[in-house]
Amino acid sequence: MSKRKKVLLIVISVLLLLIIAAFVTTYLLMKQEFSRGEYPDRRFSTNYWYDPDYIDDYPRENIQFQSGKNTLQGYIYGMENESPDALIVFAHGIGTGHESYINQLIWFVDHNYRVFTYDATGSCTSEGDGTVGLVQSALDLDKALTYAESDDRLNDLPVLLLGHSWGGYAAASELHFDHDITATCSMSGYSDPNEMLGLGAEQIVGPFFGKLLAPCAWSYNLLTFGKDARLNAVDAINGTDTPALIVHGDHDTYVDYTRVSILSKQAQITNPNARFLTVEGEFATHNDLLTAEEAYNYKQEWNESHKAQNEELMQQYGGKIPDDVRAEIIAQADKSILNAVNAELMEEIDAFYRSALEKYGRFYLVRSAWCVVRSDGIYSV
Repeated sequence: MSKRKKVLLIVISVLLLLIIAAFVTTYLLMKQEFSRGEYPDRRFSTNYWYDPDYIDDYPRENIQFQSGKNTLQGYIYGMENESPDALIVFAHGIGTGHESYINQLIWFVDHNYRVFTYDATGSCTSEGDGTVGLVQSALDLDKALTYAESDDRLNDLPVLLLGHSWGGYAAASELHFDHDITATCSMSGYSDPNEMLGLGAEQIVGPFFGKLLAPCAWSYNLLTFGKDARLNAVDAINGTDTPALIVHGDHDTYVDYTRVSILSKQAQITNPNARFLTVEGEFATHNDLLTAEEAYNYKQEWNESHKAQNEELMQQYGGKIPDDVRAEIIAQADKSILNAVNAELMEEIDAFYRSALEKYGRFYLVRSAWCVVRSDGIYSV
């Protein structure tokens, strides 16, 4: 074999090894990023939860339905509302379950809605080794709506969709499926799974290597979801005249407000009934836009005031603060402040829904009290 052929063979071999390494790395990253989502240890969380915070005053019914090979756990709230205005079907964000949004759900129950929600594939109380990928939320919501259409407690009500992040993508993309939807609201949602995967790769391994791994991530997405891999939220919104409210925080860098959000594609959206709402301010991050600005400010002040104590305890305990000490510190936080909702945002969504119901569905005007929303915390809050 000539020297030139040997060099060419070496180059080809190295390139193949690099390609294989890139695909293996991407596969491992995807499995890590789309692993199971679980609720945090409640000892180290400042969230309100259904039990013990709402169980006495808000009964719920448990149901199950299939999504692919997995059984998903669903929940119906608001059965005590004898003449509910509509059914809200809610899809949660990745890495957690529906109870991380329990306070928003109760807010809508208090405003005379019935709420049907669930823990998605690979999340909390539902089956699944992992959350699979960015498109899975839309497939799970499709199955949830199919279940709702079969349940006599739910199928006589106008259907409104609501979702955040992973679920925000689903709430918009679901307009691609064959369901009778009166209106949808997407919060902090991405538009294109492949575009979001590219950004995610950059966030994990940096811009240079992220761009190199992006094609591998797109291939993973295609192999995982087949024909649904390119399910695009903008295309789904444009394929109908269903009212759609697109909400995003201007300080969101996770589902980047300016790059991958549905709202950043506003110029491409032709649906005449689409509306767009930017939540502005430092608190308008990916998750914190759902909480009151007061909650965000309190959290920043708490973290700063406990920073020195945290460092001292880390030194005292050799880099690992005992669980009982951590839990004692977290218990000192004022949950009533940390769990205050962004009332203005809730009311905007409520007004949007009621406008759509008045025009397209049944409408009953019932106003009542509202409650609180989530905020995570381990040592910091």
